[in-house]
Amino acid sequence: MNTFFTEYAWLIPLFPIAAFLILTAAGKALRRAGAWIGTIASLVSLAFAACLAVERVSGNAPEFSQSFEWIEIGSVKLTAGFEVTNLSTLMLVVVTLVAFLVNLYSQGYMKEDDRISTFYAYVALFTGSMLGLVLSDNLLTFYIFWELVGVCSFLLIGFWYRKPEARAAAKKAFIVTRIGDLGLLIAILLLFWYMPGHALDFTSLHNVFDTQGGVISTGITTLIALLIFLGAVGKSGQFPLHVWLPDAMEGPTPISALIHAATMVAAGVFLVARTFDIFEASQVAMNTVAIVGAFTAIFAATIAAAQNDIKRILAFSTVSQLGYMMLALGVGSVTGAMFHLFTHAFFKALLFLGAGSVIHSVHTQDIREMGGLGGKMKITAWTFGIGALALSGIPPLSGYWSKDAILTAALERQPLLFVVGLVAAFFTALYMARLFFLVFAGKPREGQAANESPSVMKIPLIALAVLAVIAGFVETPFSGWLGGWLLGTDAEHHVSALVMIVSAAVGLLGLYIGWLMYAKGTIRRDAVSSRVPGLVRVLERKYYIDELYQAAFVKPLHGLGRLLELFDEHVVDGLVRLSGYAVAGVGRLNTRLQSGQVQAYALTAVIGIVVLMLAIAGRRFW
Repeated sequence: MNTFFTEYAWLIPLFPIAAFLILTAAGKALRRAGAWIGTIASLVSLAFAACLAVERVSGNAPEFSQSFEWIEIGSVKLTAGFEVTNLSTLMLVVVTLVAFLVNLYSQGYMKEDDRISTFYAYVALFTGSMLGLVLSDNLLTFYIFWELVGVCSFLLIGFWYRKPEARAAAKKAFIVTRIGDLGLLIAILLLFWYMPGHALDFTSLHNVFDTQGGVISTGITTLIALLIFLGAVGKSGQFPLHVWLPDAMEGPTPISALIHAATMVAAGVFLVARTFDIFEASQVAMNTVAIVGAFTAIFAATIAAAQNDIKRILAFSTVSQLGYMMLALGVGSVTGAMFHLFTHAFFKALLFLGAGSVIHSVHTQDIREMGGLGGKMKITAWTFGIGALALSGIPPLSGYWSKDAILTAALERQPLLFVVGLVAAFFTALYMARLFFLVFAGKPREGQAANESPSVMKIPLIALAVLAVIAGFVETPFSGWLGGWLLGTDAEHHVSALVMIVSAAVGLLGLYIGWLMYAKGTIRRDAVSSRVPGLVRVLERKYYIDELYQAAFVKPLHGLGRLLELFDEHVVDGLVRLSGYAVAGVGRLNTRLQSGQVQAYALTAVIGIVVLMLAIAGRRFW
């Protein structure tokens, strides 16, 4: 059996990392050449990942891992290495494919930016870090790449750092995700403490938690699982740590596509799937993942229905769809979660790049200022429409099959969460209909000049549109190929005609109501806002979660920081200044005493002798 690409899979992240080093060393000198270096590096990684996928699909290759001794402390040895599984192979293909298309698209979108080579350097490091994360064979190296992904997101969200909003969004993303990262770090430390031999590799974790032969107690297992999930909540934007993700829209639109489709937010879902044995060993943890995922799905979907910024609508859509993936993991369907991650990567990247094409043309992100763009931007409109239908779960597009897999699993194990998932699906179709019809349908806005984007931006749109159509056929109710490949030939296959019919009907109903409201005009657009303006205002303000965090955490911490600053300034620095003044005073006194005048020294000696004689003579009176 040929396993060449499996054994050399570690090369895949090295190509973009090498591009990062070249672009960083060259600085701004390369400009357009730098863009091609980043694009070609991502293409080489994609080609290698595609060959790896073909090898593993056609040859049914076994899992492969290779590591070396990294650090030895006494009897404890820490290793580093890479591991290739079917799950990691799927992620490698998704990340490299989306990264290549984003790199290609950015050549048109970022063409006029003075820091284009820096942009491509950051993207290359971002891609390489995510690929390293996917290939890591243990949690320690996984965590290192996990943090690198967070650093890269900070750099890219704040890429236009001259904008105060971009700087604030970058800091917000960095700080909020650190909360989740702390949870993951504590989980790793607990595993290091309780695992036999301090093993942190995924194979050992599987062997210990798959059997759960009393090696680690149920309480500790639940704690570890919840802390790992906290890390995933931060990176994947789940409630209540979702607040950074919509603000990340301040970065360049291609980066929004990369973050929301294939890299940072996918890392959290991949983490839970990679450590799924730990979660399966704790029913409390499984229920927590399912409930948080379902709540996030409907919570974010309702917010998206009331937003007016085209990128923020898609951002909350991402939060909602990530909730779907967590719901699938919580009800025990790793296949459903990874299948939806796979399809979502393509149609969400398509939607963000389509939004970037619109913004690039009309120079606004407010959908209320758009209209009739479909006539002038036909490629963008058609591809965006395909992405919107796929996201809405309309058959036979990819989103329909992956959403169906999640809802089927939820109906079998948690019927209440199935209902929540259906309601979230309805809102998804409704806000996508609103978005599409307000932007591309109707009459063009007066004075609005719009032109189709250049070919270098249209080619990724077309490629992603094709994938949004066909990607779902890898796992249908009639053929469970993906699940069998990911988890083994005996993977459980779920089929439900009821779910297929109901989920399609719900998606079509949401689109139909959206068409009546925002295209045909049968239902007034303000039909809801005129009757319940308070509810609409709450949705527009995102349930006031940001304001709540501002009042409950940000302002008190600012106040505490101010108190500590005053303490440092007046107490700590005051003591330092007092010590300085005391030494200076002693110095001035010595200066007076050590004046260099002989008569002064003689007078001092006489005074000293007199005082000494008086002391000796006066002892008799004491």
